[in-house]
Amino acid sequence: MTKDEKFELVENFIVENQEAYYRLAYSYVRNKENALDIVQDAIVKALHSIDRLKEQSYLKTWFYRIVVNTSIDYIRKHQRVSVMDGDILALHLPQLEDEVTDLDLLDAIDQLPTKYKTIIILRFFEDLKIDEIAEITGDNVNTIKTRLYAALKKLRLEMGEEFSL
Repeated sequence: MTKDEKFELVENFIVENQEAYYRLAYSYVRNKENALDIVQDAIVKALHSIDRLKEQSYLKTWFYRIVVNTSIDYIRKHQRVSVMDGDILALHLPQLEDEVTDLDLLDAIDQLPTKYKTIIILRFFEDLKIDEIAEITGDNVNTIKTRLYAALKKLRLEMGEEFSL
């Protein structure tokens, strides 16, 4: 496959799946503008490193990895400060009990160390399989399973025993 063919393939793939990648970035930073910046940076990184994509079948996990790493880098640069979008805040002002639980869960996920947070986001928000998560993070499947169960345990403790994932 030529570089131009790879470029076109990546471009089409990103356009077709843009909502998923925005949602992934947003789950890290909880801010519309920051999530858009992360996706934009990830696209630039992907297009600059397009030669590293060896097989078309790895495109999904390759780009997920770029978005995850770009999100983590963004959080590190901005010292884990996440500003809540005004629109999102307005959605949560008239809080119902379910919304309070959702906010508590999101806060609990935000408190997890990055290696656990990434797995929770990819597994439950992006609905990826354990082996796909392992490929994205560069860890083996057993490590991902162990971290997933540890993260769920931490979330249960944080949320209280009445909450069940």
